[in-house]
Amino acid sequence: MKYKLFCIDLDGTLLTDRKEIDGRDIVALRKASDQGVKIALITGRMPAATDMIVRKLAIPCIRACNAGTYILKDECCIHTEYLSVDTMKEVYESIQRFGVPLWIFRGRQWYVTSKDSFVYTEEGLINRMAEETSVEALALKWIREQTGPNKLLIGAEPSIVQNVCAVLRNRQDADMACSSENYLEIFPKGMNKGKALRVICEKEDIPVRETVAFGDQELDIPMIEAAGTAVAMGNAIEELKQKADHITKTNNEAGIAYAIEHFLNY
Repeated sequence: MKYKLFCIDLDGTLLTDRKEIDGRDIVALRKASDQGVKIALITGRMPAATDMIVRKLAIPCIRACNAGTYILKDECCIHTEYLSVDTMKEVYESIQRFGVPLWIFRGRQWYVTSKDSFVYTEEGLINRMAEETSVEALALKWIREQTGPNKLLIGAEPSIVQNVCAVLRNRQDADMACSSENYLEIFPKGMNKGKALRVICEKEDIPVRETVAFGDQELDIPMIEAAGTAVAMGNAIEELKQKADHITKTNNEAGIAYAIEHFLNY
């Protein structure tokens, strides 16, 4: 089969534990692009946190950011979905007992209700400052504009993340998944990385069966389930590995390149 679309998660998949891209992965992705395979980076990251990655790859990339709720092609938004303002306010009220800030994403904007070590670490990693604001101020603004956030996030120690998850898990107006043990991501009901893959296929006129998806965490499972061929990283969680068609090497061993060489020569 000739594959037409590679859908790739970033953290723990394309990026090493040091948040770098192995040179072998860059070479393999450029080779795939040269052969006509489209590359989609499907990530929980905001657009600004993907800019440097796209520059390093130096190939055309579709970017499905904010857990797939904000999809860019050539810097133009081709699909977006929003949580309601009421959902944002209720989630914020629910997490007050845990003393953690709420991260709020809309398009290219990143807001936080306060700053802690997790926010400061992220700011350093992506070289971008979060805008500190209140949920009430955003709610008033977005009610007037008839819009809302693409995604909410809680960053905290694993035990707190699990407690927050237990409190929020039964909400009927949103879906959620962990992108790592420290991050719980909350997005519009029915929207996930799997839907992002299908939207990209529709926009690019690519049959889903001709796609390959690469991932490692709970947030990637819908994408793995939706793809024609599913690849788990060697460092992936066990649940994702069980759903994959193939298991490649880890993110620290150029697992993307290892798998791509197989698929391009298949």
